[in-house]
Amino acid sequence: MSGVSTQRRPLLPLLAFLGLGLVWEALCVWGGWSVEALPTPRQTVASTWELIQSGDLLRHAVASLYRVTAGFYLAVLFGIPAGMLLGWWKAGQAAFSPVIEFLRPISPLAWIPLAMLWFGIGDQPAIFLIFLASFFTILVPTTAAVNDISRTYFQVASNLDFSKLELFRLVIFPAILPRLLPALRISVGIAWLVVVAAEMIAVKSGLGFLILDARNALRMDFVVSAMISIGLIGIGLDWVIGRLGRIESVAWGMQHH
Repeated sequence: MSGVSTQRRPLLPLLAFLGLGLVWEALCVWGGWSVEALPTPRQTVASTWELIQSGDLLRHAVASLYRVTAGFYLAVLFGIPAGMLLGWWKAGQAAFSPVIEFLRPISPLAWIPLAMLWFGIGDQPAIFLIFLASFFTILVPTTAAVNDISRTYFQVASNLDFSKLELFRLVIFPAILPRLLPALRISVGIAWLVVVAAEMIAVKSGLGFLILDARNALRMDFVVSAMISIGLIGIGLDWVIGRLGRIESVAWGMQHH
């Protein structure tokens, strides 16, 4: 039975998307909306092909991916070391945890007016907003993962006379890696959500800007095409992060965590 279910599993998402397409077509036919308000699937496919041929879809998708990549990498670069340090340094955790909990619930979109004043119009404000959105979703789980490391590992490291750098590199980081990957997966999804919203306000390119520009031109078919592209790229980003869990050392850690 397990072999049959494994064979059928790839078909299930295809069937789900097919069902979604049928519902979409039914709403267009019997929902009472005009094609200007709700483009049909066939109209959307034609519009997507038009955007592909003109190069607009690729240009805007690359712009969005660049901002997400830059903001997400900055969040990883600062969030993981900061979380490891706070998890190990209990006095620092006690001092900074209230500040983190104060800043963390503030929506990154609330920073848009300040980001535009600080950085102007362009990539920088969007990257800053993505950094904010990703930073706390990496920092907090990293700190929690360090807190949960067994004290035995630290005692062994002390007996082996590990330096601080060796402690972080050889003990703390490998121990938190299984907990870190789900946090990165959530973080990149949030980053992708934020970039679309930021591009509607702070930049003149990207899929978010394409949606806003198409709306102003009353091209709802382009809007839906951009939305579908956002969803497909989001699936791709999630798949890439998920593949990290198949790296041998990471997979071993997850099995023995």
